[in-house]
Amino acid sequence: MSNSEKIRVGIVGASGFTGAELMRLLGNHPEMELVAAAGDTQAGIAIKSLYPSLAASYGDMLYSAYDPDDFQGLDIVFLGLPHMASQPIAADLYNKVGCLLDLGSDFRLKDPALYPEWYGAEHSMPDLLDDFVYGLPEIFRNELKDAKAVAVPGCYPTSAILALKPFVDAGQILTHGGIVVDAASGVSGAGRAPKPNTTFATVDENFSAYGLLTHRHTPEIEQETGCQVLFTPHLAPMVRGILSTCYARPANSGFSTEDALELLCNYYFEEPFVVVDEASPSTKATLGANTVHLTARVDQRTGWLIIISALDNLVKGASGGAIQCANIAMGIDESAGLPVSGLMP
Repeated sequence: MSNSEKIRVGIVGASGFTGAELMRLLGNHPEMELVAAAGDTQAGIAIKSLYPSLAASYGDMLYSAYDPDDFQGLDIVFLGLPHMASQPIAADLYNKVGCLLDLGSDFRLKDPALYPEWYGAEHSMPDLLDDFVYGLPEIFRNELKDAKAVAVPGCYPTSAILALKPFVDAGQILTHGGIVVDAASGVSGAGRAPKPNTTFATVDENFSAYGLLTHRHTPEIEQETGCQVLFTPHLAPMVRGILSTCYARPANSGFSTEDALELLCNYYFEEPFVVVDEASPSTKATLGANTVHLTARVDQRTGWLIIISALDNLVKGASGGAIQCANIAMGIDESAGLPVSGLMP
């Protein structure tokens, strides 16, 4: 396929970590070409100056200031913006591009009343919430076909939903009063902008919980699983990765570890980016890959079911998941441009 025939792609918010990861993956995509990269804080700066790792793919290409005229008419536009910043851009681009994919939180929640509670502001475009497909292909693949707008899931919710949903759908867990999601993420999940709690001196050799009882990903997990969830995130001293340990009460006292693993295997049997194994997942196994690793155990002594998931928060948890959705929406190979194997050592 020649460049003139390639799917034309733009990124708004291209200078952040999710934008950089989109560019890395698009640089190896056989059917997509990046033609516009807006990053207002870096406008006029060469992409390779901010991310030398992208020099071979983008040469002397510069970040631009956002101008809707540069993006209207493109086949795909990704929004890699901070929470609650995508709404005015969506107003510019919705129905004026082939497929609009928001990697922020602005269109994930279907109930507009949840935004003031969890994000501290009213939603400015509530009429569009139902027009955005929740972008988790393993659950909503059919809805993503020919989608015009996609709300790409959060990284923590991706790990928790993929762990819990098979058991919810099979009626094998109690959905209220006993589900705990205990998750740890690398510091890249906090974004590129410097913050006091994400400096090297703070993060290195440290492990801390945050967002106690109030983390904004809680309603997203609950919306997509139908479960009442106690979610506690942690910041781990690593750059990438999420490890989520989910605890639930089985609905059937005879449910065993073998049953749990078989259920996961059957649910994800044909999924190209899900690995189910008896071995305990690790974040390093998913580094740089669009793959989530899952396992499960049933503790007969305490009666708890444990489901563990690992993924790269910038790939399957954000940019890779977004490209997977875009591939489906465009009707091309779902796995195009997406690595399945992690980087080790």
